[in-house]
Amino acid sequence: MKQTLLQAVRFAIVGLASNGVGFVMYLALTWLGVGPKLAMSMLFVLGTLQTFIFNKRWSFQYQSKDRGVLWRYLATYAIGYVINLAALMVLVDHVGLPHAIVQGGMILTVAALMFVLQKFWVFAPPSTPVHSSESAR
Repeated sequence: MKQTLLQAVRFAIVGLASNGVGFVMYLALTWLGVGPKLAMSMLFVLGTLQTFIFNKRWSFQYQSKDRGVLWRYLATYAIGYVINLAALMVLVDHVGLPHAIVQGGMILTVAALMFVLQKFWVFAPPSTPVHSSESAR
């Protein structure tokens, strides 16, 4: 429990820094005339790449040489991206809510999902191999 709390705090620090800068950049891009979905898409890619190293090494202190970790990380962010994009399409385009409020809420929603997926799937400790004598039972 203590380890999960520490990971959550570190994940939050990385996320707050990344998303704080990203949200300001999102507002600036939309103010300059870039559409909300395009601005979110560009910044989502940038944020995903920059947080991978910080979350891997600092938040979760993942030491495994597992090459699949990057692909799992990218898959979680692809899931988050689709959820974020769908929310903008539905809540802004069809419901008519202000895009800045929707995007602000989605940052928090997607962040919670990302923590759970990273904790239990992306950076989960490698499982202990089962001995052949145990698997025969």
